[in-house]
Amino acid sequence: MHNADGKPLRVALVHDWLTGMRGGEKVLAQLCELMGEADIFTLIHTVGACSETIESRRIVTSFLDKLPAVRRYYRLMLPLMPAAIEHLSIADYDLVISSSHCVAKGIGGRKAGQLHVSYCHTPMRYLWALQRDYDASMGVGSLALRLMRPALRSWDRRSASRVDHFIANSNCIARRIETVYGRKSDVLHPPVDVDFYHPKPIEREDFYLMVSALSPYKRVDHAIAACKKLNRPLKIIGTGQLAREITKASGSDVELLGWADDETVRDHYRRCRALLFPTLEDFGIVPVEAQSCGCPVIAFGSGGALDTVRDGGDNPTGVLYPTQTAESLADAIVKFEQLPPTQFDPQQMHKWAKHFSKQAFREGFCEILNPLFAERGWSI
Repeated sequence: MHNADGKPLRVALVHDWLTGMRGGEKVLAQLCELMGEADIFTLIHTVGACSETIESRRIVTSFLDKLPAVRRYYRLMLPLMPAAIEHLSIADYDLVISSSHCVAKGIGGRKAGQLHVSYCHTPMRYLWALQRDYDASMGVGSLALRLMRPALRSWDRRSASRVDHFIANSNCIARRIETVYGRKSDVLHPPVDVDFYHPKPIEREDFYLMVSALSPYKRVDHAIAACKKLNRPLKIIGTGQLAREITKASGSDVELLGWADDETVRDHYRRCRALLFPTLEDFGIVPVEAQSCGCPVIAFGSGGALDTVRDGGDNPTGVLYPTQTAESLADAIVKFEQLPPTQFDPQQMHKWAKHFSKQAFREGFCEILNPLFAERGWSI
């Protein structure tokens, strides 16, 4: 990538925090591969927590990273995060790409002529969506969050002006960006490893599956209640703050498997009767991974699931249900079981999942950058 004088562009990638390898970090890894020798700016970095693609870069952290044992409580530092991200300077860079679900888009120290493109996973959920769930999950920190929310909302809206172009990870988020920031955005779905997640001719078993962090808004309780009501076996892969409560609530037909590696998750996608996805997610990589393995998905019909799960028509990939309740999920399971299994063709489901491949992401990102570069006389 070169500027109008033919000199290589200096590129900075900005990500909220690097404490694990989840969906946002998988997007960041693809941006690292796409952007060559880009440096990474982030609030907090747990060394070794991410892939080698990320860890091999020069990583610049904020003052929050220097707080003692901050990785145990960094989410409670939300009131300080705007100041921390603004303290980082990107004035030496021509192109800035933020991967933002919290404050990354508000990075400070810009210079004239710089291009800032923000890949927005969502405007801050803590402020604009699911506030009750987050307040309930933060314990003593919830009072501070409620008191600070008006000021944080004001900062979040003001800092959106530092972004030249928004990219949303789903149509749901594109609408949220317009509502919150008053800005239009392109939609580019996150990358999924459809080469790794592929079907195998394995006979499906009777259990239903949920793969999820065990946090309140994921609605694992809905999956447990629906399966208990119908006397259906359920296996849950995931860890999180609600693990102890879920273990207590689980009966003989509900099995909490805890953390699992990618190979184990893939094996369960291939063997389960269907994946249950009762959460309202901005995009949701898990349903795409499941479909890529030929696994049908029963999902709450809102948010990112409307982009990824095909209910009805030719080559369906799952069943969507209208109301986010355990009863509505149970009805959807019954509906699914009444459909002929041959309706869900594994190869066609894998073909559909390729719309969300790494290659599709990289090509889509370059298509969005092309006109922005052309305006400045830059080249990819």
